[in-house]
Amino acid sequence: MDVPSIPGSADHEINPQHPPCVWRTLPDSGSTELSKLVKMSGQDDPVQREIHQDWANREYIEVITSSIKKIADFLNSFDMSCRSRLATLNEKLTALERRIEYIEAR
Repeated sequence: MDVPSIPGSADHEINPQHPPCVWRTLPDSGSTELSKLVKMSGQDDPVQREIHQDWANREYIEVITSSIKKIADFLNSFDMSCRSRLATLNEKLTALERRIEYIEAR
């Protein structure tokens, strides 16, 4: 049994050898599953094919968009964490510098 190719950066359209199948990503889990489309009488219609291809492209774009959002969220969280830790270290360093100045002044 032939399996349609998994959409990648170069190939994310419906596999022409298997027109009733498309890959889609579930929005809640992010996992990819093979979704069977019901054969219709007008399946070979170019408009139908274009509509299916458009939906496959839109789903692919949605996956990329959500991945970019996750990366941005992680980077923002990492930035805030680093800023907080650096601020804490700066306070400790300032306190140590004041102690050194006090000890040297005695």
